[in-house]
Amino acid sequence: MQLGLRLLVNGWKQSGFQHFHQGRSASSLEQVRCVHSLRTGEAAGSGTVDETLRALSVSATASASANVNIQLPDLPYDYDALEPVISSEIMRLHHTKHHQGYVNNLNNALNTIHSTDHVPTLVSLQSALIFNGGGHLNHSILWTNLAPVGKGGGELPSKDTALMKAIENNFGDLSTLMSLMNTAAAGIQGSGWAWLALNRNLRRLEIVTRPNQDPVVGAYTPLLGLDVWEHAYYIQYKNDRAAYLKNIWQIVHWKDVANRYEAALA
Repeated sequence: MQLGLRLLVNGWKQSGFQHFHQGRSASSLEQVRCVHSLRTGEAAGSGTVDETLRALSVSATASASANVNIQLPDLPYDYDALEPVISSEIMRLHHTKHHQGYVNNLNNALNTIHSTDHVPTLVSLQSALIFNGGGHLNHSILWTNLAPVGKGGGELPSKDTALMKAIENNFGDLSTLMSLMNTAAAGIQGSGWAWLALNRNLRRLEIVTRPNQDPVVGAYTPLLGLDVWEHAYYIQYKNDRAAYLKNIWQIVHWKDVANRYEAALA
């Protein structure tokens, strides 16, 4: 098992494979290490809060021969709780079909890795790990980034919080941040995500985008994600991505975002 993982890592090191996005290079190896942390129970990137770690962790005491069995995390609210912003039909499909699909495919890929030392097979799994592992990571964060109105959804962070002070320092005010994130998300061609992330090297907030299900890893800690895959909104909003992005802020759980930010700074 561990030999197979080492061979996979060494193969990528030797190939010098780099994933290049938005003028910055993020090692694909880092993305795979992030995904592999799901197997070992390590933190999936600096700054994640306890709830997400529990959702993404697998017992480190499992034997080498045991199958990987990452579980779909439960939603912290009912499927209809985010209405009228997001319909119960969308939430049910998004969670039980799309997120579950990423989990199933991730388990399949990880079980193959843990059962073979065949280098071509290991290398061929790179895209599956990033896509499905990223899909699992991204959605596990998304579910707690949102909350029903009256239960944290849309309640703005207090002026004296570390998060709000950082938003004001980096963007001027919250409305500017929201506008910039919507612009970034609306501009994604095809499917992907716009993220508010902490650049830990520079200790500042930045807006970053990722195509498909590429996770935010490396020097960045994801804090708040906007999912612009069509399955996140199309049943309700059709092709009006802008309307979906305008409404999503009504259910953003800023307390969760603030907790993530404070944990990332620690």
